[in-house]
Amino acid sequence: MVEDAVEAIGFGTFQWKLSILTGLAWMADAMEMMILSILAPQLHCEWRLPTLEVALLTSAVFIGMMISSSLWGNISDKYGRKTGLKMSVLWTMFYGVMSAFAPVYGWILVLRALVGFGIGGAPQSVTLYAEFLPMKSRATCILLIEIFWALGTVFEVLLAILVMPTLGWRWLLGLSTIPLFLFSILCFWLPESARYDMLTGNHEKALATLKRIATENGVPMPLGKLIAARQEERGKIQDLFSSHFRWTTLLLWFIWFANAFSYYGLVLLTTELFQEGGACGMSKSKKMELRCNLECKYLNSDDYKDLLWTTLSEFPGLLVTLWAIDRLGRRKTMALCFFVFSMCIIPLYGCVGRTSMTVLIFIARAFISGGFQAAYVYTPEVYPTATRAIGLGTSSGMARVGALITPFVAQVMLESSVYLALSVYCCCCLLAAIASCALPIETTGRGLQESIHREWGQEMVGRAPSQNSGENLPSSTASQG
Repeated sequence: MVEDAVEAIGFGTFQWKLSILTGLAWMADAMEMMILSILAPQLHCEWRLPTLEVALLTSAVFIGMMISSSLWGNISDKYGRKTGLKMSVLWTMFYGVMSAFAPVYGWILVLRALVGFGIGGAPQSVTLYAEFLPMKSRATCILLIEIFWALGTVFEVLLAILVMPTLGWRWLLGLSTIPLFLFSILCFWLPESARYDMLTGNHEKALATLKRIATENGVPMPLGKLIAARQEERGKIQDLFSSHFRWTTLLLWFIWFANAFSYYGLVLLTTELFQEGGACGMSKSKKMELRCNLECKYLNSDDYKDLLWTTLSEFPGLLVTLWAIDRLGRRKTMALCFFVFSMCIIPLYGCVGRTSMTVLIFIARAFISGGFQAAYVYTPEVYPTATRAIGLGTSSGMARVGALITPFVAQVMLESSVYLALSVYCCCCLLAAIASCALPIETTGRGLQESIHREWGQEMVGRAPSQNSGENLPSSTASQG
């Protein structure tokens, strides 16, 4: 099996190059999302846009992502991971540059929605990446790729500090496509997934890819013939609801929804809670009077510093997930992250000071981002090669639904009742923690499933059992188990 070859070849030079290339795709994704925090107040002032149109500009990107996530997954399963990823990157780069030339609001609304449509394919870089990683490195490598997300947000803010005061937002939109441009040049080095080639019957191409990886890593190619696991029908959404995966799919969709709903909700809540002074802050009438007196305000250097500080919580979240993902398992790690987030929300009901509020929000964001990272590890592992891309794509689409809904809770509902808004996020994450524990398949220590018709563990036949765990692990990792 391809799994045996990947395990025998191990992690080396090829995977390091692939890590950087996948990281560029994540940086580009993060930068395009971070632009929303910078572009909205700028256009609000420059074009005198009402609040509803400013909010719609943000929603348009998420709508594009929600519509396209499943489509890119379907393309990647039917026509190849490399094909789907390359198309989505070129699409995003083209419309990202075009949006810099938007003359009026209507044009930039449409163009940013088309950018969001392209960003919906970014998670497929994880699908391709995971299929080239040996078992013992998979979780760690996918989590470390998330560093590029944090770097992308930091780079976007630094770029804004340099560009916005002198050149303006159009240059910022254009220059933000730099990682996409680099990826589009370097992706010609990228091979198609050997697992995908075997599934489509391209045995010679899969073998050539594995030989190339072995050569780049400086290790011998394993002896023997590749075993075919061809499957004609791929990328069918109904396969996600087969008897083996139905419950997993439904639970995962809710977990991804809760992740994005809570993550982006907390980002919006942070500003609102600081302005209001917490749950027992200023009265509603005083708050409304203050808002009426506020004039259009451009982002200043202090605002950009605050944006930089908020991204730092991503790093401790990554460290916690790195520590827990293999020790506790994927399911328990996600449950832990959701539970800690809920526990950090509860103290916000009281009259906590600004410092305590900042610490609680920092910890909550660290753990909810950690839950996102654990979901990105688990989802490609739980689905077989034939439906891996569409499984990740549909899950990502559900996350965009959560991101679309959350402003109505974090901003609209918050005006009516702070306690009600906080309760929604707290209960949602408690339910997500239960859903994580209820997932029927734990993927820790498992190989990637090749065919949808094979049950877990069947692809491991013929390999030496581990002496430590009792699982059917490949002989190359059993000695290190």
